Amino acid sequence: MRILIIILMTLSYFNIQSQNTKKKMIGSVSVANVDHKVTVINFEKYESLVKKNDNKLYVVNFWATWCKPCVMELPDFMEVNTEYRSNPNFKMILVSLDLAKEVETEVRPFLKKNKMEVDTYLLDDNKRMNQWIPAIDKNWSGAIPATVFYRNGVKLEFKESKLQKNDLIQLISRYIQNK
Repeated sequence: MRILIIILMTLSYFNIQSQNTKKKMIGSVSVANVDHKVTVINFEKYESLVKKNDNKLYVVNFWATWCKPCVMELPDFMEVNTEYRSNPNFKMILVSLDLAKEVETEVRPFLKKNKMEVDTYLLDDNKRMNQWIPAIDKNWSGAIPATVFYRNGVKLEFKESKLQKNDLIQLISRYIQNK
């Protein structure tokens, strides 16, 4: 009986050590060094981000922390971003439509909790939304999620709906290959 207790205690010890090692490994691979910065911008700054003549495909996703379909599609977007981010001709950008006063209380905590490693901006230009929404796409109702694909300052495609991972990959593949 004594030997059984010693064996169980030894196994418990090694199990705890194994779990601690896993946590350390996960910590070193995770986004512990990412600050989850969110830059508050107006529409003109947004345009300067995507209207570059650098042959990159810009995938810009408009979302908000309060938008359930947005939150549902973001894990797929993050997986796709991880797959493509080493490609020098690819850049994913998230544009939050949350309120600017919620950057520190809602947006950054959301990014951190979900370990989202992507350039994130908050478009704080609500007073002019009736100007910039149709400037992004004349048929955009303003509903989110919405995703825009740009290259060399030209809009290639606009999607006003939740995108499935396969659809997102297909669109990126189409536009990266057709340089």
